[in-house]
Amino acid sequence: MEGLIKPHGGVLVNRALEGKEREEAEKRAGGLKKITLNDREISDIEMISIGALSPLEGFMCKDDYHSVMDTMHLKNGLPWTMPITLSVTKDEASVLKEGMEVTLVNGEGVILAVMKIDEIFPHDKEKEAIQVYGTAEDKHPGVKKVYEMGDMLIGGKISLIKRPEHTEFQDERLDPRDTRALFMEKGWKRVVGFQTRNPIHRAHEYIQKSALEIVDGILIHPLVGETKGDDIPASVRMKCYHALIDGYYPKDRVALVVNPAAMRYAGPKEAVFHALIRKNYGCTHFIIGRDHAGVGNYYGTFDAHYIFDNFDPLAIGITPLFFDHTFFCKKCSGMASYKTCPHDSSEHVILSGTKVREMLRTGVYPPPEFSRPEVAKILIEAMQGQS
Repeated sequence: MEGLIKPHGGVLVNRALEGKEREEAEKRAGGLKKITLNDREISDIEMISIGALSPLEGFMCKDDYHSVMDTMHLKNGLPWTMPITLSVTKDEASVLKEGMEVTLVNGEGVILAVMKIDEIFPHDKEKEAIQVYGTAEDKHPGVKKVYEMGDMLIGGKISLIKRPEHTEFQDERLDPRDTRALFMEKGWKRVVGFQTRNPIHRAHEYIQKSALEIVDGILIHPLVGETKGDDIPASVRMKCYHALIDGYYPKDRVALVVNPAAMRYAGPKEAVFHALIRKNYGCTHFIIGRDHAGVGNYYGTFDAHYIFDNFDPLAIGITPLFFDHTFFCKKCSGMASYKTCPHDSSEHVILSGTKVREMLRTGVYPPPEFSRPEVAKILIEAMQGQS
């Protein structure tokens, strides 16, 4: 579409079969060797098929897998930071051959896609843990996932037959081709993307509205694929986003769309990955806050900013917007950050995540300088319902 940023690699991938081609693949799939996917792999095939992971057309082969870990680029030179892989056990791999077509199914055996195997190769789990996640500790949720995967990887193009079923957020499920059409319809040429897996508090709101000052619109793009067990459920988060947008945002300048990706918690590497996904959705800019996609104490506060220095900005293509730690300053009488506020931290309204959760569980509203009351109300009701 004219006027919009090009997808990563120049072409928006579409691996979803339709019509006769789909019917033929579905008939074929019934007689093929089946590989059962976990939740993350199911998210990945959906993301690949709709073009959200362009230029990938399937699960990575050996050269791309190692190139991404060694150089943060695909073997063709395009920036890319996360391995997108499909694993099998050694026993499963023993009956597979390169050139063979296999069927990809979910846990209930429902046929989702077919895949032509281009390569079968060893899964270097320790290398992946250290070079992608920065640690070999299985306490890290991303590393734990890697260690739980099979010892062999299979690479090749996928062809989607049946999209994974989703019962939630039907109105907010737009694919990259849909968001691009929406931006064209709205006349947005400069669009900023915002990644979130948490409720949006005043600090996030401040960052988003600061970015809105320099673009035409914002894509609030919450991740609703697999997350950690202690993360706030997507259904609760979505209620919070709607309440905030309804009360505090200009409706004609905001799009709320869900991102079906799984969370990997890879910190700086995932920050680049998230930016490239939003480029595919049509965003020209992407917000990177403190400790983007981080977990525990595995990454430095601004490592997700510094990593972009390793890339040619033209090759990345999307403009990162780096924001410092933000808060309400009593002396400034408004939202600020360490970049703009000269006052001592004793003047700042900053609450730890642990403290906020404790307040919400006991029905105490955090100060309005920290969270909008409408958002706090939804979270209190959800947390008290859980307890």
